[in-house]
Amino acid sequence: MQNNNQMQGNMQMSQNMGNQGISFNHGAHELLDSHELVGNLIGIIEQYQLYDQHIQDQELKDILERQSSFLLQMYNTVVETFQTGQDPQVPTQQYKMQESNEITYGMTAGQPKKPKLSVGEFSDECFSSFMLGHTKSASSALAMAAVEMNHPVLRRIIADSVPNMIEMSYELFLYQNKKGYYQVPKLNDQDMNVMLNAYTKAPQQGMH
Repeated sequence: MQNNNQMQGNMQMSQNMGNQGISFNHGAHELLDSHELVGNLIGIIEQYQLYDQHIQDQELKDILERQSSFLLQMYNTVVETFQTGQDPQVPTQQYKMQESNEITYGMTAGQPKKPKLSVGEFSDECFSSFMLGHTKSASSALAMAAVEMNHPVLRRIIADSVPNMIEMSYELFLYQNKKGYYQVPKLNDQDMNVMLNAYTKAPQQGMH
């Protein structure tokens, strides 16, 4: 019969093996990147709650609420996968923006910009710019981390989240463009034609 010390040792070994399957499934670099990504998502979600109190335009409020809800689910999916190493109960979803793809081109002169030194000066242009900055930054961070993830399930979750952050960024760009906050300069037709025709296709070569 096993004595108490042997039984406790076996139980500890079994527990350690179980923990290894759940907690120790990440390399050090991936672990640090994941902490940074999760913290980034928390920061965006919390910043969105702050902006929601001040936004005046209902359309921007709708975008914020739609993105907040999606980001919260993304956060839960990433955290679950990070902690368990298993497929999450709710897989990565696809963000669907509601802005039209119509873009206004050209520049219109306005008042020169300078930093606003009081929260009372902030406008919907400011808040939509803040939101766009967050989503663009998260897009880059997720893409950079995904190519260095060693855990296959977490890598897929992170990689699949990149297009969603890009879509959110594009939605905010379209909103800003429609409102005149984000202007898109355009070359004249002659210069554009030169740029478009600056390249030609290369002949396809068979594999040797």
